[in-house]
Amino acid sequence: MTRWEYATAPLLVHATKQILDTWGQDGWELVQVVPGPNPESMVAYFKRPLAS
Repeated sequence: MTRWEYATAPLLVHATKQILDTWGQDGWELVQVVPGPNPESMVAYFKRPLAS
């Protein structure tokens, strides 16, 4: 059975691609993006398999 670890990160509208690419290079898969605390930000939820 796969075990997962999870993380959240703020996304700034003007740097979304760069932020997502960085997390992806580290092996994180984007699960969901939700509105952040202000109109210029969002929150990204990520997951990746735990190393065994």
